[in-house]
Amino acid sequence: MDAGLQILAGLALLALGGEGVVRGAVGIARRLGVSELLIGLTLVGFGTSSPELMTSVDAALTGSPGIAVGNVVGSNIGNILLILACVVLIRPLPVNPAAVGRDGMVAVGASLLLFLFAMLFGELNVWTGALLLAALIVYILTVWRIERRGGPAAQMHEAEGHSHDPAPQSLWQSAAFALAGLGLLIWGADLLVSGAITTAKLAGVSETVIGLTVVAIGTSLPELVASLAAALKGRPDVAFGNIVGSNIYNIFEVSGHNGAHSSVEHSGRHGSGRLDGADLIRRHADDFCVHLQTHHAPGGAPVPPRLRRIHRLPGRTLSPAHV
Repeated sequence: MDAGLQILAGLALLALGGEGVVRGAVGIARRLGVSELLIGLTLVGFGTSSPELMTSVDAALTGSPGIAVGNVVGSNIGNILLILACVVLIRPLPVNPAAVGRDGMVAVGASLLLFLFAMLFGELNVWTGALLLAALIVYILTVWRIERRGGPAAQMHEAEGHSHDPAPQSLWQSAAFALAGLGLLIWGADLLVSGAITTAKLAGVSETVIGLTVVAIGTSLPELVASLAAALKGRPDVAFGNIVGSNIYNIFEVSGHNGAHSSVEHSGRHGSGRLDGADLIRRHADDFCVHLQTHHAPGGAPVPPRLRRIHRLPGRTLSPAHV
């Protein structure tokens, strides 16, 4: 199959598979009596990051660390500079800092943690992967303990639990959705990685470049659709929360699994896969700037906490920066 067709087919299968896994898992959880808060915190977060997870793990296991690392870094850059920009250009987002401020700071902290691993170790190995996965568990448990008492953040995560409705009603239908989605994810990831490797060879560029661009943007498309849908439905907190939550899960979950499955070092069979400090600094700066924009006006003065808005002008600034 042609490399371009492999990439397109892989992206389509990943999108369908990710949606199937989320809807099936949500349906099973509701049949088992799991709260909407816990569904929004865990299943939706895991599900929306499943295309990045399957692609990065497949790339790491097949000896293409450049795609594995580039996918995570590029996806997080794209979430801020492309997806958030596109959403804001269509509709300005009034953001409640009480709902998204904590998760924004967690995203910044996760970026810094990955940056430190890059500078100190130059690789993602079993130990760094285990630390990232442990950080994800601590994050989920901490947020669950805080938000089960209610509040704006809890309402946002509960709304995220409904962002993939309608979910299958019966248990067997939900299980069928989840299993079929998982199969499509595995198939799509294999096609995407194979197409990306071939494209890198034909274009004469490193796999990291392909991972940072084509693969990363493609695996981020589900976040774009989900965030646009939430914004158009009048749920800007959910739209912004999808983007921030995706960045958190990409670092803790996807990078953690990469390290746990296979060391992602400076070089692999098909190209460089070193954790590039400049890329991570750039991504950290993106996350931090957007977080600050929810707290400060263009002139730097504090914005009243009840209503802080990300306007179209920052969106126009962020979108060309992605290029």
